[in-house]
Amino acid sequence: MDFELDGNSALVTAASSGLGFASAQALAEEGANVAICGRDADRLEDARDELESTAAGDVLAVRADLTDPDDVSRLVRETVDAFGGLDHLVTSSGGPPSTTFLETDEQDWYQAYDLLVMSVVWTIEECHEHLLESEYGTITCITSRTVREVADGLLLSNSVRRGVIGLVKTISREFAPDVRANAVLPGTIETARIEELVESGIERGTYEDYEAGLTELASDIPMDRLGEPRELGDVVAFLSSPHASFVNGTEIPIDGGLLRS
Repeated sequence: MDFELDGNSALVTAASSGLGFASAQALAEEGANVAICGRDADRLEDARDELESTAAGDVLAVRADLTDPDDVSRLVRETVDAFGGLDHLVTSSGGPPSTTFLETDEQDWYQAYDLLVMSVVWTIEECHEHLLESEYGTITCITSRTVREVADGLLLSNSVRRGVIGLVKTISREFAPDVRANAVLPGTIETARIEELVESGIERGTYEDYEAGLTELASDIPMDRLGEPRELGDVVAFLSSPHASFVNGTEIPIDGGLLRS
């Protein structure tokens, strides 16, 4: 399907790897000009090179820390200057550390809130005016299935990410009909973070080998496997496209049917 994104411009945050990168890749291959950001300069450069190898449009890479509002402002400014405007915003971020309530101090809460919620707030604030000027303005926030169903050991993700859902629901009404806003809720998708978790499990003796770890992680998923990053990226590209023009204020799980409600 042609998503009709040729010549559109998109900003995808935290896109040097993982689900942000997969989303940027899907948009770029559909013809959009895509800006990505990340904190690690080497990883960001590698991501830009990989995107450029298959992109139908232009690719911009900007080093930025999403927990710094000044960096966010500069990121949006450089994107708009490079592309002459902005049509689509996709927000992503790294995950907070695994922890339990009694292991978590006050500073951990503040850091998680800046990473998961305020980074989205600051980015939307900077992008809003430009998205309003576009004929196609969309916002897609990548969160987690933990906003619906908590996961053991992920206190901060379970608690803080829910603020993004409230934000998306609110702006989907405030900004409509000029800008659509939606969220995607990834489940267990085989990213570098999952690979690290499996490798740690192997070291602890939880899993015999990597394949055994994947099998265990997929045991409750009706599709009987983990997801692939690009499967989420393609949904993000669809939500950004005119084909999703009546999709607004939704939360779409991409989890192989794991969520029960």
